[in-house]
Amino acid sequence: MAHKFGGSSLRDADRIGHVADVLLGRDEPRQVVVVSAMQGVTDALIELGQLAADRSPAWRNRLGDLRTRHLDTSAALLGADHPHHAWLDEQFDMLADVLHALAVVGSPSPDTMAFVQGLGEVFCAHLLTAVLAHRGGDSRCLDAREVLVVSHEELGVAVEWAGSRERLARWRADHDAPIVVATGFVARDREDRVTTLGRNGSDYSCAIFAALFDAGEIHIWTDVDGVLSADPRVVPEAILLDSLSYDEACELAYFGAKVIHPQTMAPAIARGIPLTIRNTMRPEHPGTRIADRTTAARTDTPVAGITTIGGMAIVNVEGAGMIGVPGTAERVFGALHHAGISVVMISQGSSEHSICCVVDQQTAAHAVTVLEEAFARELGRGQIQAVAATPGVSVLAAVGDGMAGTPGIAARMFEALGKSRINIRAIAQGASERNISVAVAEADAARALRAVHAGFYLSAQTLSVGLVGPGQVGAALLDQLAAAAARLHERTHLDLRVRGIASSRRMLLCDRGIELDNWRERFTAESVAFDAAAFTAHVHAAHLPHALMIDCTASPAVADLYAGWLQAGVHVITPNKHAGAGEFARYAAIRSAASATGARFRFEATCGAGLPILGTLQDLVDTGDEVLAIAGILSGTLGYLFQRFDGSRPFSELVAEARAAGLTEPDPREDLSGNDVARKLVILGRELGRELELDDVQVEGLVPDALRGVDQHTFLARLAELDAPMQQRLAAAAARGKILRYVAHLDRDGHPTVGLTELDHDHAFASVRPTDNVVQFTTRRYLDNPLVVQGPGAGPEVTAAGVFADLLRVAAALGARV
Repeated sequence: MAHKFGGSSLRDADRIGHVADVLLGRDEPRQVVVVSAMQGVTDALIELGQLAADRSPAWRNRLGDLRTRHLDTSAALLGADHPHHAWLDEQFDMLADVLHALAVVGSPSPDTMAFVQGLGEVFCAHLLTAVLAHRGGDSRCLDAREVLVVSHEELGVAVEWAGSRERLARWRADHDAPIVVATGFVARDREDRVTTLGRNGSDYSCAIFAALFDAGEIHIWTDVDGVLSADPRVVPEAILLDSLSYDEACELAYFGAKVIHPQTMAPAIARGIPLTIRNTMRPEHPGTRIADRTTAARTDTPVAGITTIGGMAIVNVEGAGMIGVPGTAERVFGALHHAGISVVMISQGSSEHSICCVVDQQTAAHAVTVLEEAFARELGRGQIQAVAATPGVSVLAAVGDGMAGTPGIAARMFEALGKSRINIRAIAQGASERNISVAVAEADAARALRAVHAGFYLSAQTLSVGLVGPGQVGAALLDQLAAAAARLHERTHLDLRVRGIASSRRMLLCDRGIELDNWRERFTAESVAFDAAAFTAHVHAAHLPHALMIDCTASPAVADLYAGWLQAGVHVITPNKHAGAGEFARYAAIRSAASATGARFRFEATCGAGLPILGTLQDLVDTGDEVLAIAGILSGTLGYLFQRFDGSRPFSELVAEARAAGLTEPDPREDLSGNDVARKLVILGRELGRELELDDVQVEGLVPDALRGVDQHTFLARLAELDAPMQQRLAAAAARGKILRYVAHLDRDGHPTVGLTELDHDHAFASVRPTDNVVQFTTRRYLDNPLVVQGPGAGPEVTAAGVFADLLRVAAALGARV
């Protein structure tokens, strides 16, 4: 068994002691253990060499600090009188001599710097060997510089396998033991000079020694449980992968995932040695196993992981003269190759009018210069119009063996990006279909990663939610969300993250989402002065794929914000009638913004609370039916009053009773005026395409002129003045065999009226339950028997449920499985 421990696993005495216990606790007859330097030591050694070569006196103090760190670690593990302590002191004396020589020469030779920066692994390997022996293990230290022979070639470091095996055989003849602790990172070249394997070299060393020792498996020990489906700093919901194929791991590593360097896996892949990424501090955790495709296959999702690499730039060569000309791509990439510029991604349209590639942003300007020189003649003749670089780019890649041959993978990826309003600058996919890569703006990278990750159901679909108006309806909605959140997350992969709650004066913001079980207490204790711009910016966070505002106020000022929110791609849901029934110019601007960006504007609860009135109307229109007329009882208050007003009791007494039961507004004139019903009728009319204003509605109010201008107290005191005119209306209707109902009506010519209407006793509106709303659609299909929608149309709980339903519809449109 081969093991590799990185610097974070060996950063101090406690960690090194823990590593020794892990190794001694494993039931393995033979172990080859490759170690890195203690955390931060390699960087410190490189800095020491540079300081000495620059003749800076600071190198002596830095060397003293490094010596003290190692000696203190050794003393803590072995005691100051252990032979290793003296050996270590001698090694630092030798290092001091080397650094002094560098300071005298004043120039850091490559050989000397390779020697200096590789000493951290030497120190650590000798220390772990001594600790294992001190705790009863039979261990030997293998200095890779005595065994491993490599050469530096164009594609990286190549192992001289025959020479290395021969040297190892000689070493094992004299030093072999059940536990061999080898230095990572360091080796020798063909000329027998000390060299290194480069960054991540210790992982590569482990794979090499696993091959040389004929190990059956490799365990790479780190500070994480294994490989995650995405960077957890960007996607906290990233899941741990129990397995990956070699190919998947290579693809993810190439595009920046902190898995393991592809070169590291080459010896393991060639010999079919499985690798497992494990957590040093949780040795009982199985980690992530990397093996061939057969043994690492998954069935739950075709995508293994999503990763990004930032700091990139797109370099584009464009011109009509490229079309159909063989060798253009060869010239582009040949020029970049000769300039030593690495290409991360390539994309070319079938028209051959342009070819672009993604390179490191630091090399983009040089790449443009190189290509302008390579195509100078074509640029001069106008055959190529431009060579340009676009900085600030990230490459996002979706990787998985299961993607091959699976229809719809690219569609799902692009749909997730599109719904998050992320523009794709370039696309690339290899014939293996194992990787789809896209170039996006670096500012969109975090949001893109989260959107695609959720799009493949690797994590919950996250909606950043802001709620304005935590009054009766808003509070009821928050309580409903609190009750349903866990179930929705578990069953539908939907993360409704309420990140902001605002009243007219105060607001509560929380990055990770507000715990809704105690939102009232937190709002009271932690809220700050309301700032509309700050609230919007917080909810519309760049790193979250979707943002949604819920307006539970009755404020026209909040409705004024909708168009701006929608224009920015923020979805809007509301029971506030001012947007749908206020000035038509504002309504048109809201609709235009939603249409331009694809952001959803949902307002079902403005007309009938939780009843599917607007949805039914939209379905009729969308399916080609012609709506001839709409009629309805759209006020639960007025419906209640006229269901009970039969002349046996004064109308004023019924109004007072309804007010006491909370069925009217504190000032009943708001209900009796009919204006609220008129607003709902305007909303319905506009959904039919009518350009209605509230003033266009002919409204019959029930408040006498003499009572309209008085204060609330006076109105309530004079409430009996309603009785005589209402009694007269009732008597007149009864004389004609009719009943009274307060009805809104929109005829086929678009003429809207609201007022008391005499109806037959067998009319659909005659037997409506008190407080119910009912709407009747007369259409070409429903001509003789109109379509009726009826049910509770008022109350905080019912209205909140209507808003919640709209929220789930938006979530479903964004890809949630609701």
